[in-house]
Amino acid sequence: MNLAQIAEILEGSAERYAGAGGVGADRMGLLHNLTAILEKPNVIKLEQRPIPKPNCTQVLLKMEVVGICGSDIHYWLEGRCGPFVLEAPMVMGHEASGVVVECGSKVKDLKVGDRVTIEPGYGCRRCTYCKTGKYNICPEMAFCATPPIDGNLCRYFVMEADFCYKLPCNMSLEEGTLMEPLAVGVHGCKLAKITLGSVVFVQGSGPIGLSVLSAARAYGAAAVLVTDIADYRLEYAKKLGAFETLNTEGMDENQIAEKVKSILGCEPHATFECAGNLTCARLGLLCTRAGGTVVLLGMGGLEMSLPFGAALVKEITMIGSFRYNNDYPEAIEMVRTGKVSVKELVTHRFKIEDTEAAYCTFKNRSGNPIKIMIYCNEDWDGKTPR
Repeated sequence: MNLAQIAEILEGSAERYAGAGGVGADRMGLLHNLTAILEKPNVIKLEQRPIPKPNCTQVLLKMEVVGICGSDIHYWLEGRCGPFVLEAPMVMGHEASGVVVECGSKVKDLKVGDRVTIEPGYGCRRCTYCKTGKYNICPEMAFCATPPIDGNLCRYFVMEADFCYKLPCNMSLEEGTLMEPLAVGVHGCKLAKITLGSVVFVQGSGPIGLSVLSAARAYGAAAVLVTDIADYRLEYAKKLGAFETLNTEGMDENQIAEKVKSILGCEPHATFECAGNLTCARLGLLCTRAGGTVVLLGMGGLEMSLPFGAALVKEITMIGSFRYNNDYPEAIEMVRTGKVSVKELVTHRFKIEDTEAAYCTFKNRSGNPIKIMIYCNEDWDGKTPR
């Protein structure tokens, strides 16, 4: 079914729909909305749901590509990610792109047929945080696939139009999906004030660490060292322009600190903890130069024992970096202009019908995954990237 047919079906009065949440029974056979739901830890099920109706400020999207994030795996295996706890069934997915098939009456900047990337969380728009642009820390933030908010791993999804960004013609839908982790990297680099000549240490070579690497290089960092305990991940860091990589398997924190200084020729201006690991958080304070910055991006333990004495006498700034705010446009521009390439991150592709297999591939590290994409469009041929 093409976009014109979908638009024709959806166009018309609200009488076609059985309320705001679904469609009339006479259209159920055609408009089922296959959805991937985390029923409880370790239990993923697929369920047909009605296609939602967008309100006046929303758009209805035919979902195309949804990525698997480390947070998704935490919810799946443990029922929680940091302070966020799964208490009821939840639709998975937040890294996503899709195509507009219906616009609310007040939507002016998007039209049917537009390909968009989704910024998956928005605040209340009323609090001090929202009004000063820091909506990512709004206490009423509604973020996809963060309990109790449902995600977007489904065939059709409604989203606030002003949090959907039109993709440039030279960007694919997969690249659109990868704007989410890249925005995390952009936000972290802004907090650390990465600029021309910065020397950077990135711990963790998963999608977030690689996004920090890419963003730091785009901002002009002179050297970026990336560490991990998996050689295959470090190979991706090399491809994306890391100054050097280091496998820290079996090394203690003092050995790592000395090696980092030796490789870089100095202590880094900024260290990024992207692994959610206690040792990595400690290393940030031990490795970073006096007056430097440590940015915590990994969602690790709720309590950690850290060498704050070292941070105090060196006047090190430690900053938590949570998601992003106003960073999507810059991430998109980095890719559009060729300053950043994200295509290399995609290692596996699955259909939505095979969601559980996709998650198992991530968990078991089958085929050395970096970024796993799930295709929601039933028309996808099972192999060709979009």
